Amino acid sequence: MNNKIVVFISGRGSNAINIINYFSNNDDFYVSHVFSNNKHSDFVNHLKNTNVQYFLFKDAEISGKVFNELKKIKPKLIILAGFLKKIPLSYIKFFKNKIINIHPSLLPKYGGKGMYGLNIHKKVIENKEAETGISIHYVSEDYDSGKIIFQKKLKVDKYDTPEKLEEKIHKLEYQYFPKVIESLLKKI
Repeated sequence: MNNKIVVFISGRGSNAINIINYFSNNDDFYVSHVFSNNKHSDFVNHLKNTNVQYFLFKDAEISGKVFNELKKIKPKLIILAGFLKKIPLSYIKFFKNKIINIHPSLLPKYGGKGMYGLNIHKKVIENKEAETGISIHYVSEDYDSGKIIFQKKLKVDKYDTPEKLEEKIHKLEYQYFPKVIESLLKKI
């Protein structure tokens, strides 16, 4: 049984760390690899006591070198956890319904190119939204347009700043993302 999970990151990797920790005592599934296109991330320092392999790559390598490595790994699921580059169509076709992403808004609101992190939270506040949340969805050809798997809402308070919203969103992500991943893995 292939029980490998691969995670892609572009930032500090806090969701990846959370996912690795969640599955560290799981007998059925585990994070085998983390791929990052951010040479400035200190994420690698969090892997010292794990068996997770770390691959740092240049954006130009995503269609060739990285894709070929993924085909060798044969992951059960590929997780985008703060990965900011568009996934090539070749991935979507080859790993059909095996690539998911987490997005810090209630899609379809505040999705698309350039909509990530504080950019989203600023817009939510500017537009005086009553609620926001997280969306976990399958990756498709267009940014943030794949079939939604799970959403969780939270209330926007009148005193929220983009930074406060980001903190609240991260808590939701940490709480729900690993559980949704696990339930998906059991169905594949």
